[in-house]
Amino acid sequence: MPHRPQPSPDRFFDTRSAYRMFVTATDEKAVTADRLSQQTKDIGPGPNALRLFDAGMGDGLILSRLMRRLHQQFEHIPWLVVAKETSVEDVRQALAKLPDRFHEHPEMVVVVTNLLYKEAPTLASDTKVTWRTIELDGSSAADFDDDIRAMFPQIAQDWQVQAHPETGNPVYVQPTVLVIYRKDREFILRPVIPSEGRVEGVYDFMIASQPYRARTSAERRVRLVIGPLARALAPGGKLVAVHSAGDDPPLDIVRNVWPEENPFEVDRHAIVEAAQRMIDDPKLVFDPLSQSAAIFRYSLHTMPSGDHIGTPLILAAWNAATYVAQIDGSRLDAAMASGVYVKATQDVLAQHDRIWFNDEMYVVRRLD
Repeated sequence: MPHRPQPSPDRFFDTRSAYRMFVTATDEKAVTADRLSQQTKDIGPGPNALRLFDAGMGDGLILSRLMRRLHQQFEHIPWLVVAKETSVEDVRQALAKLPDRFHEHPEMVVVVTNLLYKEAPTLASDTKVTWRTIELDGSSAADFDDDIRAMFPQIAQDWQVQAHPETGNPVYVQPTVLVIYRKDREFILRPVIPSEGRVEGVYDFMIASQPYRARTSAERRVRLVIGPLARALAPGGKLVAVHSAGDDPPLDIVRNVWPEENPFEVDRHAIVEAAQRMIDDPKLVFDPLSQSAAIFRYSLHTMPSGDHIGTPLILAAWNAATYVAQIDGSRLDAAMASGVYVKATQDVLAQHDRIWFNDEMYVVRRLD
């Protein structure tokens, strides 16, 4: 088998321009949030609150959209929303989306943390955790925005990262937990507000959108991500995981440059089979879902006009295709420098009226 270079950490996890261009050029976040919201119809709240866990908050686009949908379903129920995120830029952008959520749903506690997957559900670490609380004053979204933005300089210090010595992935320098709630709802939320060392760490609904690299083995995904999350499900709780599936026009773009490229070898069935082997818990049910329920599409926003395929469209499609396929920086730079990416992308754009991407989801449930 020919050697295939692995993606470098700085390419996929730290290059913000590629990520921002991908988010702007596609409707991936909105479509994913809507599909996740369809999975909430059969969930219920815990004893004191609806407990939601986001295993990779990113810039908050998925979470904030999902919260709007959940408000329709659980309008007068307190919420505990715990979100894990390592990138300080994403944390700032996600927090900036919360003021209107606190205005619409006042009985809500939001917790943001940079802890590892195995630590984040319980908000606890072997290392001393920096624990901070923001009590939002006032009653308007503008008031809440002022309080949250005032914390940004401190957040920048708390969310410093370093490279993991084995994987190169960014990990925290200092484990941190940030708790946010409306001060005027403290009496109602008192049973919900977590405190250090006193966190039950079980959740009614957990989401994990793109939580691992495409080329990571099924066993490693289960051991580092899916296993720790599944064990944190409350009775009757549900975890929904989403990742790229390939078999779409963007993969054709990638293969026009690297014909042997196959970044999506590990599908949901392989992950479910690995989880069933590795996790000995008879109350956990791992469901790969049917093909029609599991696979969904999102699209590139800008489409060709007539026979003209302009440079902005080529760059947007190329960036999105290589971002999703997690092409490492050295190969990406070489393809850009040689110009081979232009025809590779043009050929695929010319074949399709629109460019779509395939994602797939699977579900883990804990029986009552």
